[in-house]
Amino acid sequence: MVGPTGRALAALTLVAAAALSGCAAFESERSGIVVTTNLLGDITRSIVGDEAEVTVLMGANADPHSFGVSAQQAASLEQAELLVHNGLGLEEGVLGHVEAAVASGVPDLAVGEHVDPIDYTADESAGEPDPHFWTDPVRVSDAVDVIADKVIEQVPGVDAEQVRANADAYRAQVDDLHADATELFARIPPEHRKLVTNHHVFGYLAQRYDFAIIGAVIPSGTTLASPSGSDLKDLADAVAESGVPVVFADSSQPDRLVQAMAEEAGVDIEVVPLFTESLTEPGEGAGTYLEMTRSNAEAIAAGLGAE
Repeated sequence: MVGPTGRALAALTLVAAAALSGCAAFESERSGIVVTTNLLGDITRSIVGDEAEVTVLMGANADPHSFGVSAQQAASLEQAELLVHNGLGLEEGVLGHVEAAVASGVPDLAVGEHVDPIDYTADESAGEPDPHFWTDPVRVSDAVDVIADKVIEQVPGVDAEQVRANADAYRAQVDDLHADATELFARIPPEHRKLVTNHHVFGYLAQRYDFAIIGAVIPSGTTLASPSGSDLKDLADAVAESGVPVVFADSSQPDRLVQAMAEEAGVDIEVVPLFTESLTEPGEGAGTYLEMTRSNAEAIAAGLGAE
């Protein structure tokens, strides 16, 4: 006869077995790769090709700092075979869902953490990790291998040789992009190699291509922050002193604050739109990462008087 203790142990064993069975069933229901940002989505799709389904959460022209997921998208995170996200604090509105998915056992890759990230060096974000690594094609080239390795490791059924071949082909395009940007930026006179942007987004580009960052209209690494009157005054003074002729603002952001800063400085400053945080729809100037980066390099060079 089984006593009370034995019956209790048997019950616990059944509960544990059921839980393990449920986990196994849940694992078997996972499918595909989910990517948070459209930038990483484009890169990941170029690497994966037809080897696995890639779902991208953020559509064209989305701001990764403020983007929030739907209930259906949140569920897709927890059903993925691999979750690819930028990390380093970029996806502020999605972070809780990413953490919940990882806690439930979804394998993840925070790409920015694997490409030698840097910290912000100025204003209210100083000392915090800078998530905008994609403005440096060399780091994106490194990210291609990081993503390929993780896909091969975590996604069942993919052809490893095909994924490697896709990654090699795409990385060659990124390397060509870096070479072209290096040549283009070399034509900018040294005294003009100064950047003012709507927020701190080009730290990696500045480090790679030897630009000086004068400041940002929004003195933060996130578009969710707002400048004070004194912030604008300080930046206006720095701009007037440096003789910067142009401010680069995200194409999706109004230039009202930039113009207010220009009025404060008492100088005529041109506002040049760039694609900084997100891809556009195809045909709108930044439909892919390669197109976006090339377009930005050309706009920066033209705005700063490349010879």
